[in-house]
Amino acid sequence: MIKMSGQTERKSNGLVDPQTADTGSYLKYFSLMTLMLQNAVFILMMRYVRTRPGDMFMSTTAVIMSEVLKFLACFIIIFFKEGSLRAFLSHLNENIIKQPMDCLKISVPSIIYTLQNNLLFVAVSNLDAAVFQVTYQLKILTTALFSVIMLGKPLSRLQWVSLFILFCGVALVQVQPTDSSQSKVPVKQNPWLGLVAVLVQCCLSGFAGVYFEKILKGTKQSIWLRNVQLGIIGSIIGFVTMEINDGQNVSEKGFFFGYDYVVWTVICLQSFGGLVVAVVVKYADNILKGFATSGAIIISCIAAIYFFNFHLSLQFFVGASLVIVSVYMYSKFVPPKPTTSPSSTQTV
Repeated sequence: MIKMSGQTERKSNGLVDPQTADTGSYLKYFSLMTLMLQNAVFILMMRYVRTRPGDMFMSTTAVIMSEVLKFLACFIIIFFKEGSLRAFLSHLNENIIKQPMDCLKISVPSIIYTLQNNLLFVAVSNLDAAVFQVTYQLKILTTALFSVIMLGKPLSRLQWVSLFILFCGVALVQVQPTDSSQSKVPVKQNPWLGLVAVLVQCCLSGFAGVYFEKILKGTKQSIWLRNVQLGIIGSIIGFVTMEINDGQNVSEKGFFFGYDYVVWTVICLQSFGGLVVAVVVKYADNILKGFATSGAIIISCIAAIYFFNFHLSLQFFVGASLVIVSVYMYSKFVPPKPTTSPSSTQTV
């Protein structure tokens, strides 16, 4: 008989090493803070750069730079994972150049994500940060519906109830008094345009997220390689969109017109935020992700009141509270996974 080490023996007896438990707990709460701050700070800073006085940058160029930075970051990650330039180039050749149909398949979510990112600028330019943050949680509803339709995922009764509460909460936020729903900013706003933009964005986000999940589950490629494909295709589509919408302005004023360190910060948050979330989310369970979303809503509301002179009405308070409760309920009451038979888990 081979004697097990102390750590292995503790694991086999169902005990957890205290040091490992402390590290896991630390990573969970670090993930919570990272997700919460990323969700809140990004929207608040984007709201600021889209409503401040002065030269306004072109959002289509910002979307392109976000995509470029994203696939460059994934390039670097893949390079270090492969270990050498030769292995890196061979990896890209085998998984991208020699698989054009696979790239064509990934172009569907890439087109949607690029359109979604452009709509994000439209929505945040016309809706207060707090209103946008609450309304955008409808993506949970659209993602759930597409997951049921496309992936056959089951939802518990309480999750369906939470989705209904979510819808009611968002609807209540939208019917608040007009003078309370808009903060005083030096640029003209169109709340109805912002609402339509965020609703379309939620639908696109739900479909693209589920479609991308289906692709990831059906192929061997890593999420970093998939983000390289998304970024490259998204950059190309972004250039086409820029030429259609802002081609003349870019020719006259330049690609980086209106850029400063704040704009670059927003672009980096948009580009690297998703990659950071992809890394840290594996350390956080669904409940913590729900807390992160709820915390981001609260931070956005407080910051909007303080920085953007947002007026907190009773309808908004009740609606936002319902959304926070629904996010927590949806994250907590996940249907149990099918139990495996004892024979399948028996060790030799």
